[in-house]
Amino acid sequence: MLGDGITGRLIIFPGLGQLFLQSAKIMENMSASASDENLKYPIGRYQPPVVISADQRAAWIEEMAKLPLNLNKAVAGLNDAQLDSPYRPGGWTVRQVVHHLPDSHMNSYMRFRFALTENVPLIKPYDEGAWAELSDARSAPIAPSLALLEGLHTRFVLLLKSLSDADFARTFRHPELGERRLDWTLGLYAWHSLHHVAHINNREK
Repeated sequence: MLGDGITGRLIIFPGLGQLFLQSAKIMENMSASASDENLKYPIGRYQPPVVISADQRAAWIEEMAKLPLNLNKAVAGLNDAQLDSPYRPGGWTVRQVVHHLPDSHMNSYMRFRFALTENVPLIKPYDEGAWAELSDARSAPIAPSLALLEGLHTRFVLLLKSLSDADFARTFRHPELGERRLDWTLGLYAWHSLHHVAHINNREK
């Protein structure tokens, strides 16, 4: 319903009210989608630079080195009820997130070693969702996974610091993602380290 601007008469547009309601609903859905995106990706999605410098690699390696301590700090003092609560509606529990990190980073560590010793090896992906639903991932104490992650990253960081420019340019082939360089993969797992610690730190209290 609008004025015609000349006579002051009201002009009624059929369906205009419904259009406003539909627009409001779209805006509401967009807001909900943005909120869900922020809960899923609290530090944003992985966006590597076009050119990955040695300084960038060094910063990523430092993030990898800090993950065990950062994760320990994030879960310090949490009781079983808190560990078994999802970090977001519909998400994994904190316990599942903790167990997921060494699972995921062990796979990455092996991909690095394959790529460094073979010519563009085809790597085997894994179903992280199915792994997270296994009994140990859902209910096991987190201490073994914290210890596993610490030992793993000690070895992983030693390996990463030993690599040359040529080493970081080596690649593996992922069945779904195609060929990936090791420097790109390093950035992904540095991001992944921050990503899941942020999930725990920002969880619903």
